[in-house]
Amino acid sequence: MRRPGPGFGGGGNRARRGASLAARFGVGLSNLWRRRASEGWRRPPPESRTPVPLEGWDTYALAQRDAFDTQIRNEREVAQVLTAFMAGGPLEDAPLWHLGFLMHWRAEHLGAETARADHARDRDAPWAEAVWDADGALRPLVEIDQRLLALSRKAWRRQVGLPNGAAEWAP
Repeated sequence: MRRPGPGFGGGGNRARRGASLAARFGVGLSNLWRRRASEGWRRPPPESRTPVPLEGWDTYALAQRDAFDTQIRNEREVAQVLTAFMAGGPLEDAPLWHLGFLMHWRAEHLGAETARADHARDRDAPWAEAVWDADGALRPLVEIDQRLLALSRKAWRRQVGLPNGAAEWAP
């Protein structure tokens, strides 16, 4: 004969959990339910329960601190590089993903003369068509980002960890 599952009078796992709790508190199962009702026992809401990491809190905290330190170090390095370019330094080693932003920022803050010098210096670069139109005018920033991404599709996919053949719709 098949026994009914949880919610159908058979108890299932709930009865076993109740029995183990009753044994832990040294009371009968019916007394356990009465105690629960009289004392208003409630489970905390699922969003307030924080699962314990498998490696333990100390190891988890160390790993999170290492990841945080690495992120801060990388952000500071990028900030130093970008600051040098924004101050009018040469763009030879500029990060490709930030090139459109840098060109727009330099044109806006350092003036038209710097923008013309940037175009004259870099018009033969492999990415120049993505940044300037045929007349030498800067393209809109969103368009530059899209064109640079299309130009460097393989590098972007490698950077974000997309293997060949996966999510082919992505740049």
